[in-house]
Amino acid sequence: MNINQEQLLLFKAVIETGSFSAAARKLGKVPSAVSMAIANMEIDLDLQLFKRIGREPQPTTAAQVLYEKTEQLLVEMNQWKQHAQALSSGLESELNIVIVSELLHTRWTDYVVLLEQQFPDLQINVFSAPQEDAHRLLFEGAAQLALMFEREQLETREQFVELKKETLVAVAAKSHALSQLDQVSYEQILNSRQIVVASRDHQIKPELLFSRNYWRTDNHHSAYRLIKQGLGWGILPMEMLHEHPHIQEQLHILDLYDFTPKFDYFVDLVWSRETKLGQAAHFLINHIRNQRKIQISY
Repeated sequence: MNINQEQLLLFKAVIETGSFSAAARKLGKVPSAVSMAIANMEIDLDLQLFKRIGREPQPTTAAQVLYEKTEQLLVEMNQWKQHAQALSSGLESELNIVIVSELLHTRWTDYVVLLEQQFPDLQINVFSAPQEDAHRLLFEGAAQLALMFEREQLETREQFVELKKETLVAVAAKSHALSQLDQVSYEQILNSRQIVVASRDHQIKPELLFSRNYWRTDNHHSAYRLIKQGLGWGILPMEMLHEHPHIQEQLHILDLYDFTPKFDYFVDLVWSRETKLGQAAHFLINHIRNQRKIQISY
């Protein structure tokens, strides 16, 4: 059995128009060609599709059942062709994006929606990881794009475009000893347990680590819950506090008088120069670059 798209279109036309001649006119064929094609289709299927009684063919019960499946099958065949054409023009088979844990509160889904609208058949996989792990996934080829904070030292193999600026603040539970102080010294910070978002690899030293004694977690939601329980102080995104008033109500922003209590970081979309990017990745990079040009012009 070998049924192709043209046969399905012809079968659908006969059902919908009610005759071989009307289907022929719709498809730009001669009636005899349509009649012969349906006959060959019945032979291939070993199934009667139409009863030749009277002037017009009458669809059998089997034909009615198959007709219900035909439209969806034709849609899937068209999608398959479009996807194959997209792949031949450079669309990746899938796009893996890793997002640094502290940035999960940002509107990163806007970029995924944009990609889905532009490339509806593209498989998109989104992961979250601490900064150091996200960096490693990118250069191991496990992800093509990463949404992450600026790095203290740039590797020659990485390339990036800036997205926005993010402010991080030092916080503690309102019941914590540090929250009872009008201002907190570096020495007091140094001697208080810190809850730090860090790589799962304990060989990698966490960024923004100030305390001698610290606990690690791999995401900011876990960090917030530990901080809320008074188990230590930590550094969280200011935007996270603004977007979730209940979090802001439970925490106190520490006033550090030995250094600036706010840490401003740029957020970048990062990729590796060593990885060959596909059409969707290039589309997103160019979209962000164009958005930056518009923002700068204003």
